[in-house]
Amino acid sequence: MIDLKAKPFYLDEEQIAWVKDTLAGMTMEEKIGQLFVMMTYLPGVEEEKIQREVTSWHQGGLRWQRKDSGEAWEQNRLYQQYSRIPLLIAANCDTGGAECVPDGTYVATAAQATAGGDPDTAYHIGLTSAREAGSIGVNWLFNPVCDLYMNWRNTIVNTRSYGADPDKVLEMTRAYIRGVRDSGFRIACTAKHFPGDGTEERDQHLVMGCNDLSSEEWYRTFGRVYQGLIEDGIESVMVGHIAQRALSKKLNPALTDRDILPATLAPELLQGLLRGELGFNGVIITDATQMIGFNAVMPRRYAIPAAIAAGCDMILFANDAEEDLQYMREGIENGTITPERLEEALTRILALKARLGLRKESYVFPDAALREKWVGCPEHLAFRREAAEKCLTLVKDTQHLLPIAPQGKRACLVYVHAIPNSKAYSGDPTREVLKEELEAAGFTVDIAPTFYDLEAENGVSFRNLITCMDKGSREAFKKKYDVVFLVLNFYGYAQTNEMRVTWSYDHSSDQPWYLSEVPTVTVSLNYTNHLIDVPQSKTFINAYGSKRENIRAFVDRVTGKAPFTGTAEETVFCGRWETRL
Repeated sequence: MIDLKAKPFYLDEEQIAWVKDTLAGMTMEEKIGQLFVMMTYLPGVEEEKIQREVTSWHQGGLRWQRKDSGEAWEQNRLYQQYSRIPLLIAANCDTGGAECVPDGTYVATAAQATAGGDPDTAYHIGLTSAREAGSIGVNWLFNPVCDLYMNWRNTIVNTRSYGADPDKVLEMTRAYIRGVRDSGFRIACTAKHFPGDGTEERDQHLVMGCNDLSSEEWYRTFGRVYQGLIEDGIESVMVGHIAQRALSKKLNPALTDRDILPATLAPELLQGLLRGELGFNGVIITDATQMIGFNAVMPRRYAIPAAIAAGCDMILFANDAEEDLQYMREGIENGTITPERLEEALTRILALKARLGLRKESYVFPDAALREKWVGCPEHLAFRREAAEKCLTLVKDTQHLLPIAPQGKRACLVYVHAIPNSKAYSGDPTREVLKEELEAAGFTVDIAPTFYDLEAENGVSFRNLITCMDKGSREAFKKKYDVVFLVLNFYGYAQTNEMRVTWSYDHSSDQPWYLSEVPTVTVSLNYTNHLIDVPQSKTFINAYGSKRENIRAFVDRVTGKAPFTGTAEETVFCGRWETRL
């Protein structure tokens, strides 16, 4: 029996009666649909399509992509209007409302919040996320991230993690949740990605992840974070496609290595550890089931029902919706999912909806005025500026270059970014912001060419390659420039297991040949581990963001207008002696 009066549901008798009556009145098709959080990608809002979808799929939840706040508000309103049982509408908000809608506010990354030293930035991320997401109808955040950044090579976790110290991660995730609770919206939070990412360098989007800590180490680290948040009453846990071999074998000694499965499919981790030892009573949802970590271990026909049978309550995203619904139906009919397990999952889903006030007869969708009040509001933009100024970190300045008086200084700006993945690339606007801010401070700035930009500006030509590789006279370069600003801006997601600095061409002039010729300031606008690829940089800064506020804060500190107040974790040195020099 599930105790619906206990954490995290805290339901009263009337709410419990609604859960039971709703469950009793559901058809089997509705029960199957409630197990899924579906995704919509299409731009625009099609009312007929929405009505047709929810009346045929009966999905329990929704998450969307690529819609501005106006479209998202209207879309979510229609989904709730046509759903017999209101939906759990979810959003990813790691850094603020900008991940929910493009006109929302980017506040800061988790790594940036930790560099600031106190939980205020994490609180502001949570508060902003909940206000902006809540105002467009979101009632479920897939946050906070509880992963521990224990392996410097792991770039899927790098900026999303609050660090390697479980006590610090627990403090920061609690601050994020406190911000959500103080937002004025009824929104559930999610701890992710159980049993924990960040111990290896691979990405579960591309492989089955492996958390290879010993069981003792796991309980001291990830276990401490999850236990703390569960005791606090967090409503849901997102399970990663991540195996934990030591714990699986501890909980089920009969397992061989061939039997080890990612947590999404491992009953010993879900029912034995998460439900049993840690006492979690809320909703368990899978991470996105398009990931290779889920699909490579068994055919999808079996994996979809197996995840529910193992202990997950909801499936995040369908591949082909009709097909996945059929796979789930088959799993119920053939006994993979027992009637008891199905009822247990549905009870928890409905209990979360009751907790959030999602009862058709009483639910009121947020008024449009709330969206206009909160999305991109001045208060949230001030949070971003505060984080940029407080958290920016001087990792090292062993050449004692800083501060630099900018007046009369000639600067070469070398801006290196991720490889464009579209023929539509026409230049990175961040480069122009950098030039503007450096010139506003008093530098005279020339931009060094990169192969991507030469191709975008001039079309495909062998001349671009010659220009890109031509470094010219060293002596002339030294006479022309007083300082080089090497700016690294790399992002990566589900394309490679590990994202590193990639120069625009082999032997290209953006490569750091100038480090020993002209004093150079290297700054990363995203990842914190780039010293591994530019270890001879003697002045290195982590700015944690590419917004104008981050860039202005960087320029102000380089020129001595303000002090550096952020702190770097040990992982920035990537376990190498030469990165410290």
